[in-house]
Amino acid sequence: MSIIQKSIKHKYWWLGVLAFFVALTYIASLFHYRADLTAEKRFSLSNATRKILNNIDTPVMVQVFLTGDLPADYKKLGSATSDLLNEFRDLSGNKVRVRFERPGADLADTERLALYDSLARMGVVFEQSEDMAAGNNDKSVNQLIIPSALVFRGNRPPVVIDLRSSRKVFKNFNVLNDVPQEDKEATRNAAEALLEYKFANAIDRLTRKYVPTIAYAIGNGEPGSARVYDLIQSMRNDYRLGIFDLKQSYPNPQQIDALMIVKPTQQFTDEDKLKIDQYVMHGGKVLWFVDKLYAELDSLMRSKADFVAYDRNLDLDDLLFKYGVRVNGDLLQDLNCSKIPVVVGYNPDNSPRMQRIPFPYYPFLSAPNNNPISKNLDRVLPIFPSSIDTVKAEGIRKTVLLATDTNSRSLSSPAMVTINIPTEQELLTFNKSHVPVSVLLEGRFRSLFANRLTQQVKDSVANALGKPFAEVAEQPTQQIVTSDGDMVTNAVSNTTGPLAMGMLPMENYRFANREYLLNCLDYLVSNNGLYEARNKDVTLRLLDKQKVAGQRTRWQLVNIGLPVALVLLAGLIFQWQRKRKYAA
Repeated sequence: MSIIQKSIKHKYWWLGVLAFFVALTYIASLFHYRADLTAEKRFSLSNATRKILNNIDTPVMVQVFLTGDLPADYKKLGSATSDLLNEFRDLSGNKVRVRFERPGADLADTERLALYDSLARMGVVFEQSEDMAAGNNDKSVNQLIIPSALVFRGNRPPVVIDLRSSRKVFKNFNVLNDVPQEDKEATRNAAEALLEYKFANAIDRLTRKYVPTIAYAIGNGEPGSARVYDLIQSMRNDYRLGIFDLKQSYPNPQQIDALMIVKPTQQFTDEDKLKIDQYVMHGGKVLWFVDKLYAELDSLMRSKADFVAYDRNLDLDDLLFKYGVRVNGDLLQDLNCSKIPVVVGYNPDNSPRMQRIPFPYYPFLSAPNNNPISKNLDRVLPIFPSSIDTVKAEGIRKTVLLATDTNSRSLSSPAMVTINIPTEQELLTFNKSHVPVSVLLEGRFRSLFANRLTQQVKDSVANALGKPFAEVAEQPTQQIVTSDGDMVTNAVSNTTGPLAMGMLPMENYRFANREYLLNCLDYLVSNNGLYEARNKDVTLRLLDKQKVAGQRTRWQLVNIGLPVALVLLAGLIFQWQRKRKYAA
């Protein structure tokens, strides 16, 4: 007789089974393991995120406002947020502490509105949702949704997270005749793919020991504080931001992690270029936003007539060519573009009648590949950009970060700028696709000034820099070249002051220019490796809504009625067998 049979015959055999399951449950509680069986590994955290969570030494508080009775798409996003933060809590040894709550739920209306106003100034987003009641197209339900979270640590200012997607997904449309319609379900799905990156990046910003230094270069006619107000505000909490006058001294890569050159308007001298060149040769990183041509919308509106865009003569071509790119002297257009308000007539009271018309000089830009900087971003809006060509540069890897859509053309300088809508004949010339506007360069760059300077000049450079003149970069470094300076500046309203980066006057929509700039800076100066999390994809698997509506009753019967019927049938068969067995 086996041990199991002997145990079962024992009077208190069930106590042994109970003790076994209690011990098994306790041992299982000591181990944390989860198998991710999805094709895109949507529930697996990246190694960079795990490293950040393992290195947390003091508690981090996460306050999520996306809770309550939510629409189906937001409820799914809230559930994904909860699952992710629970895993953050487990991997951090309970150092990440999570709280879901509706802000001001117990306050009076006046106090709650004051709280909402305070949260809005911090960057918390509020969204008014209007959905049609199920089965009743005449009844709508309005609801205030707060798809945001705050991440706290100690006495540092909290990091605000917008849980919504950084990229809007649109249904297929004709760029000439159709108005783009957002695919809300796909947009919410894209938001889930970015949750890990957003929360891990916020925790990293609060826990990192070193804060990078970014220098804004001046001396060549760069925009003043009003035009870069949003740039300064966007960077002030995450970086040490300083002003560096290129005319005064050499930038030191030991003190400056990245140098920003934003929309210069005056010619660079050989000395200016030598300073930038040696900064790169000694490991410095440069973020270029340059306008090759002079083209401003203000000029078009003031003159109310066409004007010619001309070369600014910045004299940067040789330096950038040496590094691996050429900013062309042209204006880039695309039919998938923004619109500008234009006076088309006057009302009876003599007030102007405005109409928004497509303006191909403002093309929408997006990532043409799976690069780690602009992937999963919403559209980026440039202002009169030029095209970029990559050229041969030994040892330099080039990655296109932003490009136009599939209906593009370029107008060579001197280029005529007009507000007229392209004719049918002109539409045939929009035959280019994915023309580069922003390019990442990586590798060991070679100096433009190699074999061009006398020993006396080299000694002077070494004395000023504190390091010997270098003909080849000491180590691999990076540069990002963008052929538009206005991409990171902001418009200034006469009534409200500086607008947000990526916003046009009289248009209530903000493009992803700010997010793109911050991603560029993070990539250049951060070594946390979080871009592995940023590149996560979540495949959208949706039901056909028309079929769901047409076959709703059938599938309700299959999913609810059939299981109940099977249980009842099994019970009847069991009773029939009992009666038959014991009838004798």
